[in-house]
Amino acid sequence: MVLVAIAFNGSLALSAEDPDGDQVVLDLRHADVVKFDAKAFVLDANDVVDQMVAAGFEVGAPWPGITIEADQLWGHVDGACDWSGFQQVQLDLVNESEHPASVQLRIDSGPDDSIVSVTHSLDLASGAAGTLVFPLKRQTPEHLQGKLFGMRAAPAMIADKAGNHVDQIRKLILFMNHPDQPTRVRIGKWRLVGRYHEDQWWDPNKKPFPMIDALGQYVHRDWPGKLRSTSDLLERRRSEQIELRQHPGPENWNRFGGFATGPQLKATGNFRVEKFQNRWWLVDPLGKLFWSNGIDCVHSGNATTPITDREFYFADLPEPESPLASFYSSASWAPHGYYQGKGRYRTFNFTAANLHRKYGSGWKETFAAITHQRLRSWGINTIANWSDADIYRQKQTPYVVTVTSGEARIQGSDGYWGKFPDPFDPQFAQQTLKHVQSKQNDIRSEWCIGVFVDNELAWGDETSLAIATVMSPADQPAKEAFRDDLIAKYQSVEKLNAAWQSDYSSWQDWMRRTDKPSETHAEADLKAFYSRIAEQYFEVCRDAVKTVSPSTLYLGCRFAWSNDRAVTAAAISCDVIGFNRYAYSVADDRLPQGVDRPAIIGEFHFGALDRGLFHTGLRATENQNARARAYQDYLTGALRHPNYVGAHWFQYGDQAATGRGDGENYQIGFLDVCDSPYPEMVEASRQLSSQMYSLRLDP
Repeated sequence: MVLVAIAFNGSLALSAEDPDGDQVVLDLRHADVVKFDAKAFVLDANDVVDQMVAAGFEVGAPWPGITIEADQLWGHVDGACDWSGFQQVQLDLVNESEHPASVQLRIDSGPDDSIVSVTHSLDLASGAAGTLVFPLKRQTPEHLQGKLFGMRAAPAMIADKAGNHVDQIRKLILFMNHPDQPTRVRIGKWRLVGRYHEDQWWDPNKKPFPMIDALGQYVHRDWPGKLRSTSDLLERRRSEQIELRQHPGPENWNRFGGFATGPQLKATGNFRVEKFQNRWWLVDPLGKLFWSNGIDCVHSGNATTPITDREFYFADLPEPESPLASFYSSASWAPHGYYQGKGRYRTFNFTAANLHRKYGSGWKETFAAITHQRLRSWGINTIANWSDADIYRQKQTPYVVTVTSGEARIQGSDGYWGKFPDPFDPQFAQQTLKHVQSKQNDIRSEWCIGVFVDNELAWGDETSLAIATVMSPADQPAKEAFRDDLIAKYQSVEKLNAAWQSDYSSWQDWMRRTDKPSETHAEADLKAFYSRIAEQYFEVCRDAVKTVSPSTLYLGCRFAWSNDRAVTAAAISCDVIGFNRYAYSVADDRLPQGVDRPAIIGEFHFGALDRGLFHTGLRATENQNARARAYQDYLTGALRHPNYVGAHWFQYGDQAATGRGDGENYQIGFLDVCDSPYPEMVEASRQLSSQMYSLRLDP
């Protein structure tokens, strides 16, 4: 790694907190810089804009970066910093380059003979600003080792795997990983955020288990809104009904949540898209402008959690003869984490059990009714992905439908959620159509905004899917299509070998072999076939949706990882291009050059650790007030963006403190495990929705 050391000029007072209450640990405006390798990293402390210093990451080194030793930071004593009183390190960054950038922060901690290194990163689009958040996870105490599993994060910020020695911070390194273009980034203050308070987990003389009470709440901490008994549930029900009657929802919305007092456009009886005043919009069935402000996972199972092997976590689980015993079940879904590959495991649904306690035996009907009332009151006009069909079929709130595509897969591929589809397999089209047809009544409804097909596919880089095709077996339909393209271009395998610098003996040999081709010599053909895969995939999925319901919008695949080639292919077939965008802001998002299509955000969220859960989710905030501000800021940026026609929060209720099948245990709900709304989020949503259409029309 090529690094630059910083030497302070002595003028920085690091002991003072900044106006927001965060502890500043480093301000590069008050630092002298020694350039060890100007090619690799250039920092000009005199180039300051908005209190941020300019930095340049150059090519020519694998990890160009800057290193800051402990004695250059706030809180240092004898070569180490004690940051055990804080939850996070945060750093504001702005990418001033004309290309995306991924900036990484590594923290080294621990005794000199056993340093632990942990890294977090931030991806920034060209021109985008963002905050790199580094949670200060703790080392697992010896008396708890082997007892905390099945969760993405454990109580008291104890790390599930590698954790920091937070009282022995030795070094911070800000770097890029093998940049292929010179990159210019502005760097703000480095600060510690969120006060950390230890609980009895750290005392080996106290009893840590059980840690979850009968209502699914964490036992060892109190917080505003924590319930003490079932009677508290009933009181919450009464008080919320009063509050909902006082806030019926935005006055300028029609029954669909469209802009009732806004411009009148053509009414077609279904949702459609139109560009109006240089911005893309959804248009509701009545011909009114519509911006889809939605929530995912509107159902009663968000806090379902595995209990197998972990019964000692839970206090007072229902007895077999209890009415609440019906909320025990079993599952096998576990693509990651402790339960992966273990077969079926037993579960308990804390959400539904609390709904039964709160609303009685008819809880399902009551929960559905209050859900529509809540959404309208909060200013939410869309029931988004992964939601209960019995709720959205009541046709009180517009909704989206999700289906999966066919089962055929490119065998040489891989990905976080599995292998990539093979759209050239005839069964792929047949199965995709069958899956769409299975939900045809929901899709054909005037209340259906559109259809997502698939979720978070592994698109890789612009050659990955073509390489995976070459590395697949000879009977792979995609490989046959690639071979036919190459024959049409090269005619003979000898010409292919000359171009690829390969040694295939025949086209049959090309089909038989599964070794990786040269990315350098085959790059043009790999990229061309990557585009063919992507275009074929989106075309097959679009045709399935339009065969079932020609007027229903096809919303794409919910890109979580993408590249320009994949997005450009999506733009050909998708009515709206779907993205899952976990970021602090999307205001500066850009579609590929030449693409001007409507886009929709299928997932985003923010979380905090101040209400009894152990993981913030994918974007961390300091507390509930900060979470609400982040929510408003994010939606404001999306509303002002000319392409985004909606954004859907993930998700309706918090996940279980002890995690779902894959371990996710995020504090990301509008509701907690006891069906209590977070007042900060509700107020933020109401404020935002009251000006949603004016922000969109006149940003």
